Amino acid sequence: MIVIQKICKMELKKLKIHVKWNLKNQHTGKMMQTIFHRIVQFPSDKSCFLFGPRGTGKSFWLRRQLKSALYIDLLESETYFRLLSAPDKLESMIPKHFSDYIIIDEIQKISKLLDEVHRLIEKYQYRFILTGSSARKLKKQDVNLLAGRALTLYLNPLCCEELSSAFDITYSLKYGHLPSAYTEKNPDLYLKSYVTTYLREEVLQEGLTRDLGNFTRFLETASFSQGEILNISEIARECFLNRKLVENYFSILEDLLIAFRLPVFTRRAKRRMIHHPKFYFFDVGVYRAIRPKGPLDTIEEIEGAALETLFLQELIALNEYYQLGYTIYYWRTSTQIEVDFVLYGELGLHAFEIKRKSSYSTKDLKGLKSFINDYPMSTAWLVYGGHKEFYEDNIQVIPFMKILPGLKTIIGSKG
Repeated sequence: MIVIQKICKMELKKLKIHVKWNLKNQHTGKMMQTIFHRIVQFPSDKSCFLFGPRGTGKSFWLRRQLKSALYIDLLESETYFRLLSAPDKLESMIPKHFSDYIIIDEIQKISKLLDEVHRLIEKYQYRFILTGSSARKLKKQDVNLLAGRALTLYLNPLCCEELSSAFDITYSLKYGHLPSAYTEKNPDLYLKSYVTTYLREEVLQEGLTRDLGNFTRFLETASFSQGEILNISEIARECFLNRKLVENYFSILEDLLIAFRLPVFTRRAKRRMIHHPKFYFFDVGVYRAIRPKGPLDTIEEIEGAALETLFLQELIALNEYYQLGYTIYYWRTSTQIEVDFVLYGELGLHAFEIKRKSSYSTKDLKGLKSFINDYPMSTAWLVYGGHKEFYEDNIQVIPFMKILPGLKTIIGSKG
């Protein structure tokens, strides 16, 4: 079932997918049906790019969402080779006077098609949805990105609003929010396959690196930097690789949208700040599938990074889907005073510190207090694993499970 809600003010179609899945209730052990609502806003009269990491459900979603659309899949060998040799044959694949969306899946595989897409938009006013798992790859190729003729949208892993009543914090922290990780009978096996197929073989097939062994070793080493300040030289030493190669590997992860670097917030800084970014894989489940685990690894090390990642995933998804316009940072001084996440934009300045433990101390408030002292216009939140809310001067202490359902309200209204 498809729901189309018109938003006159923004002249957008808000499309939600209603897909039934069989899920096993983690508490009762019984199978149950639930519905996921994917939230994204497509323009009603404009073409767009839809980017997102593999496994977020772009193709699955569009095929079920837009049943009347023309679907051109560049993963099909015959279609791929036909258009690779002659991009102008795209026009012959479109029925005359076609008025619905034309979807081209994995557009980065034939970037020269974008010139033809541009021509067809100008000539026939066709509306295209161009999906891909690498926005930066297209930009690096210096190709026609249809400036002014196509919006750029992103599909992220599921957020809590999309999961609705199916959301289970314990499950999410272990398996993440890729749609299949929430629906497969064996999520461990799925995530293992995801890492093998998409983060290793896909990189090899795309010709991004020739040495899969080095890249695999790099992936595992990089996983220990999840939520940490990135030290490329140290990672290079641990992998026995040169620094330039490791820097290239990090760029590959960013190109494929499966990892990113979080910059330091330095606007009108009153203290000496560090300048190295933090590193995150894009999804909790993927991070945990990559990270080696053994008797020397503590639960706190893995769970702490997992909790941060899940919260960051939620921030990114809400910021993107509701077009809130924030840039997301972290804050850390040269004296090691830190705040996990800082959101800065026209709607305000918000600071969030994430703690896994079920109780907090005044020491846990130190970073937020320092941040408020430097930026008194900001709002500050200590998010922790307890069950009760508290107020410490200008800092609101709130349980992790309580802030997630209300996060859109917190960051979506002007502070």
